Amino acid sequence: MSFIKNKLTQEEQEEIISILKARFEKNMSRHKGIEWSKVEKKLQSHTEKLWSLLQMEKTEGEPDVVGYDEKKDEYIFFDCVAESPKARRSLCYDRKALDSRKENKPKNSAIDLAEEMGIEILTEEQYRELQQLGNFDTKTSSWIATPSNIRKLGGALFSDFRYDTVFVYHNGAESYYAARGFRGSLRV
Repeated sequence: MSFIKNKLTQEEQEEIISILKARFEKNMSRHKGIEWSKVEKKLQSHTEKLWSLLQMEKTEGEPDVVGYDEKKDEYIFFDCVAESPKARRSLCYDRKALDSRKENKPKNSAIDLAEEMGIEILTEEQYRELQQLGNFDTKTSSWIATPSNIRKLGGALFSDFRYDTVFVYHNGAESYYAARGFRGSLRV
């Protein structure tokens, strides 16, 4: 990885575009009606976003195109790995939760890591959209964006897919588990 945040070498740019293209072509059902050539053109004109996509890839999220926002002229990427990204597990929800732990602190929080990566944690609506593209988190779970009224009371939300159903649960925001990570989204 480059030493300059948000800046990739030409070789790194070509590498992540090649990975994304191969995944795009392998999973055409995720992005019906979207042409790779247009996605690639957009990526090449917004190279600062490639850094975030590379971070998603390096943390085992397997980002892929899942939609296109015509109004904003943006392609939408989600982490599409089958289970919550391995390198993003064992994290509490946010900085406040991390700071509240007196002992056995996790190495980071989901919200802080997403921000460092330049991505956003999936909302409940986005998580449900993702589940329309396949079965994700059948053995793991993922933190999702939590409404402020729940977070204010110390809670945070997470989701998974069991029994052919998307479930949304709550937990203390300071909790963390080896089988819970987070999924991100990025608009390009």
